[in-house]
Amino acid sequence: MWQVYLKELTELLRDKKTLMFVILLPILIFPVLFGIMGLVMANVSRQAEAEEHRYVVIHADRAAEFADSLFYHKNFKQVTTTLTTVDELKQAIRDDKFDVAIVIPADFNAAESNLDQSKWQLIHNSSSQLDMISKHFNELLKTYSQKLQQAKLLALGVTMEQMPAVLEPVKVERVNTAESRENIGELIGGWIAYLLVPLCLVGASYPAMDIGAGEKERGTLETLLICPISRTAIVLGKFMTVLTTGLVAALITVVSFGGWGYIIGSMMGVDIVAKAMSTLGLVDLTLILALLIPLTAIFAALLLSLSIYARSYKEAQNYIGPVTMVVFMPLIVSILPGIELNWKLAMIPVLNVALGIKELVKGTIDYSLLGVVLLSTLVLAGAMIAFCVSWFQKEKVLFR
Repeated sequence: MWQVYLKELTELLRDKKTLMFVILLPILIFPVLFGIMGLVMANVSRQAEAEEHRYVVIHADRAAEFADSLFYHKNFKQVTTTLTTVDELKQAIRDDKFDVAIVIPADFNAAESNLDQSKWQLIHNSSSQLDMISKHFNELLKTYSQKLQQAKLLALGVTMEQMPAVLEPVKVERVNTAESRENIGELIGGWIAYLLVPLCLVGASYPAMDIGAGEKERGTLETLLICPISRTAIVLGKFMTVLTTGLVAALITVVSFGGWGYIIGSMMGVDIVAKAMSTLGLVDLTLILALLIPLTAIFAALLLSLSIYARSYKEAQNYIGPVTMVVFMPLIVSILPGIELNWKLAMIPVLNVALGIKELVKGTIDYSLLGVVLLSTLVLAGAMIAFCVSWFQKEKVLFR
């Protein structure tokens, strides 16, 4: 088995594609891509924040103070219009004559005097996820509303000292029982699993296709089968190779992201990465690795079985592609709010490992549940390895 393992590992290391998928992508390309994506998103956000919005105010004289604050705001530029109805204003925005219209009721002053609530209309296109118009408008309106509140309360005989009690009769002081580690873990724990698990799968995919279907295409499988080695030793050697590459790819990627994150964080004065890493001890990291090893073994056995069954490298890709989609579904569930590890979820493959990693990062892991996760994953890994070995014994599989 170990001879086959060393032989397959040596061949993979000589292959430039392996070096690219297992080493170059995690160390350089992935961090660069994520960095570029982050820069683009930050640039788009800054541009949206600084964008100037053309606006019109209907009946601006009814709320002159608010109209003045809008006029002097750096993100708004006033334009004039003769339109007054909502439908006309909506059509003008669609025609790009201006970006936003604020309709103040004609009876606003009377409503204010009678202590009636006034209903304003903000007309704009809110389909953008970065809806800065609403953000800026709400900030100005909040300030203006506070001034109106104070004026009305003063008119009713409420002093400035009494206003906080009138406007907010009950003030709640929130005391968070969660420690700093738990807060950080809740934010990033699920995403760590979302990053690690697919990396183990991707790191195992290419070697599995190459030493299974790829060896069939090259015609070297028959030569290996006539060697004085049992088929069980051959398939276990190949399995160990796929398992190794999957774990190495995940490990290299984590180290790469951590290193790049620390460097960028130090340059920009952001210590989020350092804080996140400082919450994890050696025991936690060891347990995370202990969860990933049997899960990667499941992936390795499954991918190798599919690769051995395939007639060609292309057919193996067609089989393995849907596996990636299936793996992502429980990972998406694990990052949803309110999803926590329990006895039922501890039995669901992939999801149990993702939730276990999340709880370990948070520092709230129940070790009895962790034992169930490890045991169930080990049992499934053993079953998959046994299936892969028996699958490799079949002539109709090997020589399709």
